[in-house]
Amino acid sequence: MTPRATARLQLHADFPLDAARAQIDYFAALGISHLYLSPVTQARPGSNHGYDVLDPTCVSPELGGHAALQRLAEAARARRMGLILDIVPNHMAADARNPWWRDVLRHGRGSAYAAFFDIDWSVYSGKVLLPILGQPYEDALRAGEIRLGKQDGVPVVLAGGQALPVSGMPDPLELVRYTSAPDSPESFAFLDALLQQQHYELAYWRRAAAELNWRRFFEVTELVGLRVEDPTVFKAVHALPLSLYKQGMVDGLRIDHVDGLAEPGAYLRQLRDAMREAVFDREPYIVVEKILAPQEAVDQRWPVEGTSGYDFMDDVGALLHNPAACRPLQAQWQQYGGDSTRLKRQLQDIRAHLLSHNLVSERRTLMRAWNRLTSLSSADEADWDRVIGAWLAAFPVYRSYAEDGGASTSDHSYWDEAARGARALLPESDRPKLAQFLSWLATPPAPDGRSALKRLQQVTPALAAKSLEDTLWYRHGALLSRNEVGAWPQRFALGAGGFHARNRWRARHQPLTMLATATHDHKRGEDARARLAVITEVPQYWHAAADTFLALLPENAYTQADRYMLLQTLVGAWPAHWASDDIDNIDSQELDEWLTRVRAWQRKALREAKQHTTWTDPDNEYEAAAQACIDILDPESGDPDALRALARLATSLIAPGHINSLAQTLLRNTTPGVPDLYQGTELWDYSMVDPDNRRPVDYGLRRALLTTGSLAEPSPRHWQTGAVKQALIHRALQLRAADPAIFRGPYRPLCAVGPRAAHVVAFLRGSGRHVALAVAPRLCAWQIAGYARGDAQAARHFWEGTSLRLPHLPGMVWHDLLAERGLSLGPDGHIELADLLENWPVALCATSEAISAISHPSRA
Repeated sequence: MTPRATARLQLHADFPLDAARAQIDYFAALGISHLYLSPVTQARPGSNHGYDVLDPTCVSPELGGHAALQRLAEAARARRMGLILDIVPNHMAADARNPWWRDVLRHGRGSAYAAFFDIDWSVYSGKVLLPILGQPYEDALRAGEIRLGKQDGVPVVLAGGQALPVSGMPDPLELVRYTSAPDSPESFAFLDALLQQQHYELAYWRRAAAELNWRRFFEVTELVGLRVEDPTVFKAVHALPLSLYKQGMVDGLRIDHVDGLAEPGAYLRQLRDAMREAVFDREPYIVVEKILAPQEAVDQRWPVEGTSGYDFMDDVGALLHNPAACRPLQAQWQQYGGDSTRLKRQLQDIRAHLLSHNLVSERRTLMRAWNRLTSLSSADEADWDRVIGAWLAAFPVYRSYAEDGGASTSDHSYWDEAARGARALLPESDRPKLAQFLSWLATPPAPDGRSALKRLQQVTPALAAKSLEDTLWYRHGALLSRNEVGAWPQRFALGAGGFHARNRWRARHQPLTMLATATHDHKRGEDARARLAVITEVPQYWHAAADTFLALLPENAYTQADRYMLLQTLVGAWPAHWASDDIDNIDSQELDEWLTRVRAWQRKALREAKQHTTWTDPDNEYEAAAQACIDILDPESGDPDALRALARLATSLIAPGHINSLAQTLLRNTTPGVPDLYQGTELWDYSMVDPDNRRPVDYGLRRALLTTGSLAEPSPRHWQTGAVKQALIHRALQLRAADPAIFRGPYRPLCAVGPRAAHVVAFLRGSGRHVALAVAPRLCAWQIAGYARGDAQAARHFWEGTSLRLPHLPGMVWHDLLAERGLSLGPDGHIELADLLENWPVALCATSEAISAISHPSRA
């Protein structure tokens, strides 16, 4: 069954598979066709995401095991729904509880699983470096951080919170002596000698960045890379999802971090072939997690339906930002001390720093692979390291895909662009080597050249993600709503024409790609971004209000630039039901919980930025100064004027933010693709970065709101609770279910006529007499905020004199699904927007033929 609309659920011990099954009726009533599940395989105990896989061959017992997954699948099928699984072919947990990894630690290169992991056996005498100690090895040994113990009656090494296997049985007599006096010099010597015999080398955790001899996920040393390009590894990793697909328990797969694989294209072809072989009479549904630059598209050689939706999230976000505000907001950012260097150069500098500090082991492993191409002197090695480092710093996208079919035109284009950037960073004397490097890329010498190229193409994604998503977006604060996964520095805004062009491309090439506006990885919730986008409509108002608030914060080491980013986070995350004129009556516990969440965001943001404090070397004084600027908002100990000033500013943006939110929601559910609903975001989503965006969801509230009465004329209460957003999703998904062919049909942009034409994004879906109309406002949320404040009459005056022309065939009748009424068109098919947008700021309409399968519109 092909997905029509998905709902992403984050599974963990507190929300297992049976908990998901308990919500099936709700999702069915909402209009969801498929539950899109986070990884269900066995992960580390207590994992709240599932990507730290211990055993990919079984369903996690913490989630309820195979039986619970089967119950969920059966419940879904009973409601004509299905399941999509998120699978993790790129990495596993580097944990002794991982049976494959444990076997490698026990047997080294002789392990049956040695080839499963991307390990460089040429260093450390063929041992696996394990940087899990809290201090250098000698100190850890003497401090008792490393001990010998037993697990299931078998000796193990206890270190770094793990029980590591012991290769070769210790001498029984020495073992007795050790047990009787574990802290004696003789016992230390015995344990040290035993550890020297192992196939792993225990090390201080700080050695990981520069000395690790196995590929990890980004710079996360707890996750080890898999060699899924090996057929044996592929078969082992995919045995479970292929079995579930064959049994009909799942309908499709989402591939996590496809760019981390050695050969993504070959992998995807192999996966599709395996799924076709498992079930011959239906076409597999496969989407990939892929970050695309604005000028980039999914490699057309890949046999996939599309991406998991970051590209759409960026498109619709950019659409709601006024390009005219880019310069004044950048000027304001610089006024507050923000870096004035061009973002492209900042990104290159961050990349260079990461290659020299955070990703040194990856760089060294890459250089070892390239050095095998020829015999190099130590001086030559240093030159090549400099040349390739500069090229990596300038590489413009996540990766290239030169595989068995060779490099594409796009691959060559990106290689050349990186070379142009590298030339600006290198001395003239290095240019011949850069030219030689490009030649090797284009025609890699066999076989070492191909191996080196694969290694290179696995390094660039980690470098891209860590430099942009996990560093620059925590440093650059001109407007945080544009600092999101999938967004790129070179695009602040997107016009309606560009948005339509992107949608037409999806309709032609990837009509089943996912459309997301929130994910488990987003930096801030979809409605927080929509609210902050309003700032681009009123930059002068925002500038003055920001000055007023920032002047109330305590003077200390916390920089003005970081304070400005904090302010944007506070405004974006401000709960919709907190009114500025009732600030003294906010529930104290609720306020305390909110401030605690903001503190957690602040700590993560500052450490990811790596400017004043880091995860590895935290600056407690700076972090304390930063927290003081949040503590001032606590009524118990802070300054009430600061909280009141924040409340005035935040609440002034709530109503216009809601307008943007509904526009974003309508577009996600009506443009070409499969709309994906991230858990809980059918109501307002003001979450911050993980783990805040993975908090529990109140499904009882959502079920209750779904069964309330008509929202043809929404009241302020409906706006406050988010019922308007849920109602819009419900109506759009009802229409998708009633007439799916409409949303597989053409996408036809409409041009409005009149003084407000530039503020309308409108289009038709479908053909013939089965047609739907979507109309969303753009760059006018501040002016039409009356819709969300209970004054729709004043808001709709904005649209006077502006109209749309709809198809008008004999007998064709149009219905407004939100206002629950028929439409009256002029003789030539014109309709005034002031009439169409009478009580809602958006419109979703369809012809009577399109909604014939829907009974009288209702919310049940």
